[in-house]
Amino acid sequence: MNILVTGANGQLGMEMRNVVAGSNDNYMFTDVAELDITDAGAVMDYVKEHAVDVVVNCAAYTNVDKAEDDYATADSINNKAVGYLAVACKTVGATLIHISTDYVFKGDGNVPCREDWHTDPLGVYGITKLAGENAIKSSGCKYLIFRTAWLYSPYGNNFVKTMSRLTSERDSLKVVFDQIGTPTYAADLAFVIYKVIDARVLDRTGIYHFSNEGVCSWYDFAKEICEMSGNTCDIQPCHSDEFPSKVKRPHYSVLDKTKLKTVFGLVVPYWKDSLGKCIDRLNRQ
Repeated sequence: MNILVTGANGQLGMEMRNVVAGSNDNYMFTDVAELDITDAGAVMDYVKEHAVDVVVNCAAYTNVDKAEDDYATADSINNKAVGYLAVACKTVGATLIHISTDYVFKGDGNVPCREDWHTDPLGVYGITKLAGENAIKSSGCKYLIFRTAWLYSPYGNNFVKTMSRLTSERDSLKVVFDQIGTPTYAADLAFVIYKVIDARVLDRTGIYHFSNEGVCSWYDFAKEICEMSGNTCDIQPCHSDEFPSKVKRPHYSVLDKTKLKTVFGLVVPYWKDSLGKCIDRLNRQ
């Protein structure tokens, strides 16, 4: 099969490059320099010219705070471009695998969020990502949407790399403890996507949740990163309102992975185990 991976220079895109290295399928990796997904004509031309069977869309506008002041750009990448990919997939009979977010939920509950729950995003990022999901569903294309959360890897900018650095530089640090979720190691998500493609189970259309197993606060996450990195920084818990933000973030956005595990028969790694693997990779760099 011919598989197009967009946003290939981001965290998930880079991990996709690693995980599919031994695949017999033809993976094509593009970022904005090779394919501007906000250009509907360019998207259509590319999928036709390369006889694309599957599109894995790893591209997204993910700066949650900046999105509040730049709705147009966030909507262009997270919604309109996703619609262009969906229409192109529908036209050529391809399947679209799209990455969405826990931010489509309000996050005011206390039990893990299921795929069929009511969505109610709090800010521009979540609103535009939900609009992208809806654009896919209304296009009529074959699709699998994977919602994820708290993504990290050895690539790009993310919480793990930032905390690893800050806890090595500072004697003390405050981290919020009133936002609860589950981290996601990008390599684990990339492996799930690869397995779904490799097993040829692309007909299982729908929305699926994927993060690592377990539950933690950002404070718990930071403490574990500090310890695994061999640092001795004193990390103290604090409330979210001590760090004023333009956007209100979900307070509880743990994702329920039951559907994904049942439909695809996959085992989801525990967040601390996967964090250890990422820290080991960072230490070897």
